[in-house]
Amino acid sequence: MPSTVPREEAEIGSMDELKTVIVTSALIMKGKKILLTQRRKEDALGLLWEFPGGKVEDGEDPRQALKRELQEELGIEGEVGALFDGSYAFYPKHPILLLVYDCKIRDGVPKPLGCQDLRWVGFNELGFLDMPPADEPIRSHLLSCRGWKR
Repeated sequence: MPSTVPREEAEIGSMDELKTVIVTSALIMKGKKILLTQRRKEDALGLLWEFPGGKVEDGEDPRQALKRELQEELGIEGEVGALFDGSYAFYPKHPILLLVYDCKIRDGVPKPLGCQDLRWVGFNELGFLDMPPADEPIRSHLLSCRGWKR
């Protein structure tokens, strides 16, 4: 739908403010449970639960970024598989493109190094956790694949 604000009145910031931030996340399953991490209290959207991962740095391959983020945030070596899903969400500072990959843990046991907490959750619990807007479509996809309802 086109904007109803006259062009001269629209507040458009710099191109950096309009730049989409690419974020990669991991869908890691153990049996019928999914690994989620909790954002630190002081972070934007603090204490919300999300799929583990983080921002892709300029010039970085998304899969390599995800491997790096899993090491930094959870202390694990991850094996990044196929793209599971993606979502696009508008946040106050910039839009986010979230790419979620099927992943496996190659080495290590997840520890909350770069997050508040972590949890293995079943599909019944997944539908009731508070998550950031970009994670919502991914959660809905997962729940619909399993026949769960929120």
